[in-house]
Amino acid sequence: MYFDSFEAFLAQGKHGFFVWLAYGVTLLVLLLLAWGLWQAERSLVKEVQRRHAREVRRQTRMAEEAVRESKT
Repeated sequence: MYFDSFEAFLAQGKHGFFVWLAYGVTLLVLLLLAWGLWQAERSLVKEVQRRHAREVRRQTRMAEEAVRESKT
């Protein structure tokens, strides 16, 4: 589609409001999806780190108990 001016391009043949609103809503939805995925990734990474730290503490505690039991 060819437009005579930038103003005509923005007006989109009297449908400009709806065209640009659709682009804006689409961009907003995509940004919200990206933000949600980023938040989910951060949450998942934190949960994995917590579980790993808990497992390391558990294994350390079990090893210390085994050493104490072997000394007696």
